[in-house]
Amino acid sequence: MNTTSYFIAVLQDAGFAALAGAGFASISNPPRRTYKYCALIAAVGHAIRYVLTHNDYMEMNLIYAGFIAALAVGTLSVCLAHRAVCPAETFSFPALLPMIPGMYAYRAIEALLLCLSHGEEAVFNHNFYLLAHNGLTCAFIVFSMVAGVTIPIFLFKNTSFKATR
Repeated sequence: MNTTSYFIAVLQDAGFAALAGAGFASISNPPRRTYKYCALIAAVGHAIRYVLTHNDYMEMNLIYAGFIAALAVGTLSVCLAHRAVCPAETFSFPALLPMIPGMYAYRAIEALLLCLSHGEEAVFNHNFYLLAHNGLTCAFIVFSMVAGVTIPIFLFKNTSFKATR
């Protein structure tokens, strides 16, 4: 892949993540001023994960790339919390939702249903293998992203915006 098409692919990935991040933010009904921050943080986080997993020099595992991208999302959320006058969690969790591994979760549920519907041992073992592989991969990706986003929020909670009552 040449440099121009790679750069366009990264921008396209970031753009779609920004739309998804803003859409997921609208579900939780935050102040309107936070939508642009949610979109920006989602775009940066997803672009980081895309670059780490689609690099010609060093292709990183999706679990590690999700952790590093979530660290970036958490750090950006803490940094932008003062500017938007909202807690960092307002941006970080909607920005992480586009990075949820939906295909792994879907394939795990599909394999579970196939395990339950087939009685042959060979077919059951194959589907159980697919269930274990896709389910564990999905669980570890989600766990690494949750750990990655909460580390900066807890480390920099004194510099983060705090809501007062």
